Amino acid sequence: MEYEELEIEVLNDKRFGNSSGTARKNHFLGRVKLYGTQFSRRGDEGLVYFQLEKKSVFSWIKGEIGLRIYYYDELVEESPPPPPQEDPPPEKPRSPRPGVVVVEEGRVFEVPGFPLANRIHESSYSPPVVVVEESPPPMVHVHSEQAVHDMSNHHQHQPEAQFQPEVRKMETHRVMNTERVRILRKPNGDFSPKVISGKFAGPETERIHPRDLVEPMQYLFIRIVKARGLAPNESPYVRVRTSTHMVRSKAAVHRPGEPTDSPEWNQVFALAHNRPDSVSSELEIVVLDSPCDKFLGGIRFNLADVLVRDPPDSPLAPQWCSLDGDQNSGRITGEIQLSVWIGTQADDAFPEAWSSDAPFVAHTRSKVYQSPKLWYLRLTIMEAQDLHIPSNLPPLTAPEIRVKAQLGPQSARTRRGSMNNHSASFHWNEDLIFVAGEPLEDSLILLVEDRTNKDAALLGHVVIPVSSIEQRIDERYVASKWFGLECQGNGLECRRSEPYCGRIHLRLCLEGGYHVLDEAAHVCSDFRPTAKQLWKPAVGILELGILGARGLLPMKAKSGGKGSTDAYCVAKYGKKWVRTRTITDSFDPRWNEQYTWQVYDPCTVLTIGVFDNWRMFAGPGEDKPDCRIGKIRIRISTLESNKVYTNSYPLLVLLRTGLKKMGEIELAVRFACPSLLPETCAVYGQPLLPRMHYLRPLGVAQQEALRGAATRMVSAWLARSEPPLGSEVVRYMLDADSHSWSMRKSKANWFRIVAVLAWLVGLAKWSDDIRRWRNPVTTVLVHVLYLVLVWYPDLIVPTGFLYVFLIGVWYYRFRPKIPAGMDIRLSQADTVDPDELDEEFDTIPSSRPHDVIRVRYDRLRMLAARVQTVLGDFATQGERAQALVSWRDPRATKLFIGVCLAITVVLYAVPPKMVAVALGFYYLRHPMFREHMPPASLNFFRRLPSLSDRLM
Repeated sequence: MEYEELEIEVLNDKRFGNSSGTARKNHFLGRVKLYGTQFSRRGDEGLVYFQLEKKSVFSWIKGEIGLRIYYYDELVEESPPPPPQEDPPPEKPRSPRPGVVVVEEGRVFEVPGFPLANRIHESSYSPPVVVVEESPPPMVHVHSEQAVHDMSNHHQHQPEAQFQPEVRKMETHRVMNTERVRILRKPNGDFSPKVISGKFAGPETERIHPRDLVEPMQYLFIRIVKARGLAPNESPYVRVRTSTHMVRSKAAVHRPGEPTDSPEWNQVFALAHNRPDSVSSELEIVVLDSPCDKFLGGIRFNLADVLVRDPPDSPLAPQWCSLDGDQNSGRITGEIQLSVWIGTQADDAFPEAWSSDAPFVAHTRSKVYQSPKLWYLRLTIMEAQDLHIPSNLPPLTAPEIRVKAQLGPQSARTRRGSMNNHSASFHWNEDLIFVAGEPLEDSLILLVEDRTNKDAALLGHVVIPVSSIEQRIDERYVASKWFGLECQGNGLECRRSEPYCGRIHLRLCLEGGYHVLDEAAHVCSDFRPTAKQLWKPAVGILELGILGARGLLPMKAKSGGKGSTDAYCVAKYGKKWVRTRTITDSFDPRWNEQYTWQVYDPCTVLTIGVFDNWRMFAGPGEDKPDCRIGKIRIRISTLESNKVYTNSYPLLVLLRTGLKKMGEIELAVRFACPSLLPETCAVYGQPLLPRMHYLRPLGVAQQEALRGAATRMVSAWLARSEPPLGSEVVRYMLDADSHSWSMRKSKANWFRIVAVLAWLVGLAKWSDDIRRWRNPVTTVLVHVLYLVLVWYPDLIVPTGFLYVFLIGVWYYRFRPKIPAGMDIRLSQADTVDPDELDEEFDTIPSSRPHDVIRVRYDRLRMLAARVQTVLGDFATQGERAQALVSWRDPRATKLFIGVCLAITVVLYAVPPKMVAVALGFYYLRHPMFREHMPPASLNFFRRLPSLSDRLM
């Protein structure tokens, strides 16, 4: 369904309605264009309201249309072939439907001429390719037969896995007795790494390599499959040796029912092959028996004769090779099935191969992780009835009944319920929100508690499986239900063991229209809602090439006194996490791995972190957390379209002892998207968060609590993967402690505010220089400009916007050339006090001595006193403004309203342009006509009363 489009138009039928001609002249009422990625399978559909789109900016179209869309798979049975006729007439064999390559506005589509079923049955035939070029006028050009033949040879070796999902080959049905081919245009445009412009040039057309952002690293691949006909043995293994490496395979596996002389290994080795002398060396593969290393046979290869395989090529088929012996081995029998080739890290066998630079396979492989699908669970507690309240309450004491809800480690409690004396029921009408993750295996537990006394007493409970709760993707109404309370079970016991404990009225739903935040909002990498039906098409593709790191500091101590570092890199964007392989014992690791993400919103952030691997040295049942080396963030909106940024970023980490540079990381980043097209620019006018965040918004404190729960769920989910992604890695990448108190962060935010207001300070200084005639020429020019604007007020707004435009053009010269990394000066990390750092890394509750805590508390009180004074000054100025007409000072109010009346008379009598000129010239008067004392208006305002004298 990815390439299907559905377009719906709402029209007004002018044939119906009023006959007096009041029907709308323009019968178009709006349209909605949807893509296949927004469709859901039958059974998962929901009612979704879509905004009606306009045909133009000046259209009056508005409103929404509610749609329920789903699809289902239908099994199509092929009709049996007709029976053969006797003496069939000779018929010229019809050539199969040619494939079509379409070049449209710099985008390349390839459309095979056969439907999928025909290509399965006739996969041995490779159809020719016709090149069709589409331009704005509907004209089609077919090139010569030689170009067609070259094109078919060129595309014959391009596997389908080479393309991204957005440029996957599209299928079209075969139309009989016609030359037309239906071309399905992709809904999102072409997001290939490089836009192919101009005419399609045949076999010489440049194709972007799937790993063009990283450096190719050559490896010698040895695939050991199995052996047969070996001499009697117990546990054979294979030893692979070159001039620089010697590795050993795992123990052999014998399939049930097969002879013991046919062991299997199914293992791939990837040995670094970038030495100058590796061409003239040999590869030796020996089969040995493990108890006493008995020689069972071997074989040698000259590396100069080994095949070099590129990623588009098909996998190399293993072959049977006879085992040879030496002079002392006697007669050798048997064969071994293997394949040997030279490839790069883009090879299909590399991710699961035993690599020479990462020998610990369990914890050092490159992996891609997926965050769990998270939902907001909204629980509305409405009413409880028939509760067993004790009768021995003190007089005039109302029972305090509360409901406590638990979902896994999350818990929340309602406020005190209001009692209805007529029906003996308790009402709350309160919403509690939790975070639930798929698979929805947890249960929601509700406890009705009586907290009238010091000890809470359980009145009843109910257990609701989360999988049974209804899901919704908008604000549609969800019916409420009554649930019976249980008195015993699930390890809970009530005050009274009776069969009926009452009932509770609830409304539950899983909210799919929200985005569950697991990152800080200012560095979020995804804003899509939970429900896939509400996702919009991607606007581009983000490509990240992790080249390597340089100058890493030692993180471990070895036996010889020399340190070592086993570094790996983690990148997170959206729901997709990637982890590079671990390069062992290297201060300058080279990963050269490339990954891609779909971008749905360019105003998001990519996070890359580097860690030192300790888990690969942990024993059974032992947990050794990985150490952080550094982290950087790259905002996608700061990247130019289709431009490769290859830069080195410092890896900085803040420790208790201060700021420390751990090394540098080299990255290559590219944001491939159609530049300045409506799909890309329209994103900037859309709301940042999904629609439900504005219809039923969540509080700031509630959002932060839910984010903490979501972070814990993501951390627990990724810790169950193999190899696990530790909780310390996930929390560091998600900035789980970004809202903790820090004096350093407070100073950084204060200086950020000062920097934002610096232009106002500069404007005030410039205005003061003008009115003081520091530069007479500039002051005279300002007088002239002021006269022009006063006499022609229509020029004020255009002049202001023109000035802003010129400022933007001027600052184009100083635009950032590369994406910015971490800024130590902005973070106030270079001037931070050691005691403030120790306070920032302190736990909650604090683990420091009481004297240290007392000193920090006194320092915090002094800072709070200054903040308190500033807040009081702001309040004083506002209260003085209110005192102008509040008659707290009768004389001041009489003076103020008298002056207002005089100003009103003057403005009625004198033309406004003359008043504006007089006021402007009075403000810009020469210093010789000024006094150095404050003006009378400021003195009058400062004398107004405030409420500060009434504070205790």
